[in-house]
Amino acid sequence: MGRIGVIFKRELIGYFATPIAAVFIIIFLMLAGAFTFYLGDFFARGQADLISFFDFHPWLYLVLVPALAMRLWAEERRGGTIELLFTLPITLWEAVAGKFLAAWCFTGIALVLTFPTWVTVNILGEPDNGVILASYLGSFFMAGGFMAIGSCVSALTKNQVIAFVISVVVGLGFILSGYPMVLDVFSGWAPQFVLELISSFSFLTHFNALSRGVIDVRDLVYFLSLIGFWLFATALVLEWKKAE
Repeated sequence: MGRIGVIFKRELIGYFATPIAAVFIIIFLMLAGAFTFYLGDFFARGQADLISFFDFHPWLYLVLVPALAMRLWAEERRGGTIELLFTLPITLWEAVAGKFLAAWCFTGIALVLTFPTWVTVNILGEPDNGVILASYLGSFFMAGGFMAIGSCVSALTKNQVIAFVISVVVGLGFILSGYPMVLDVFSGWAPQFVLELISSFSFLTHFNALSRGVIDVRDLVYFLSLIGFWLFATALVLEWKKAE
């Protein structure tokens, strides 16, 4: 864990040593605010809640998280610094975990900075803060899912643009897997348990449950399992690339 912490600290400081931190956080806060107060009709709804705020989080993460994740490994490979990283006295898993946790933590910082929106809704009314807290938790874990996918895809290529596009496509698949437009493709011939299995992979299925204030262990296990799977895949890809 100590060596993971070293990688974590190195990567997290690296974000704030470049314009990446400011650009990402500003764009995230601006889009979150615009979607909430304009597209989400926050004031017109006349309700003291943050439903219109969290409804757009999956779509924000779909674009912004891959934009952050695309540099995790693609930049290391393009600049040739990945060989230097692997000469350090750390294991491959420690490098993967450290870089991922730093990126996930950075995304969490951007999410925490939306706290004034929570304060605003408490000033305007009496919201269910337990539901809001559960929604923040679900949003954070969902961001981790997107980040883990982006980490794996970034390890596949040196081109950050390609990594971004593929990450968005894969992430979109995990969002839409619970939508009728996807389920209808299988509903004509697949048994019901297959439809339920496909739907269970949807980020929205699990995030919506958490955003209703129901902290179900199964939803948290889903996101943690998803993160673990994609980080394991990242390590396999890096091992394969290293052997080339």
